[in-house]
Amino acid sequence: QVQLVESGGGLVQGGGSLRLSCAASGRTFGRSAYTYSMGWFRQAPGKEREFVAMISWSGATTYYAPSVKGRFTISRDNVENTVYLQMNSLNGDDTAVYYCAAGAGGSRESGYDYWGQGTQVTVSS
Repeated sequence: QVQLVESGGGLVQGGGSLRLSCAASGRTFGRSAYTYSMGWFRQAPGKEREFVAMISWSGATTYYAPSVKGRFTISRDNVENTVYLQMNSLNGDDTAVYYCAAGAGGSRESGYDYWGQGTQVTVSS
């Protein structure tokens, strides 16, 4: 199966930036026969997990939630099997646990089969 490990979370002041990384490993990665779309989701305190961004295997297709479009950028490095989420102009509404996921893709949780453990992002005022 696929293992996903997020990193890069932490405490940042409002208006600041962070870059999250999601490293994928497992037998299905590094093989040309297997392709995955990758997504980022987040869950803020007291709220349900919500979609943030996704990217197709080739990187040709990206999709963002309206709340982060223009501020966040998703990218991937298939050689290193790593997906990134560059987050700029952070505000308090971005405080959440961020999860990466692999699967067929889309903006819904049902489109993903594998999930990371999450990394905390806290934006201070």
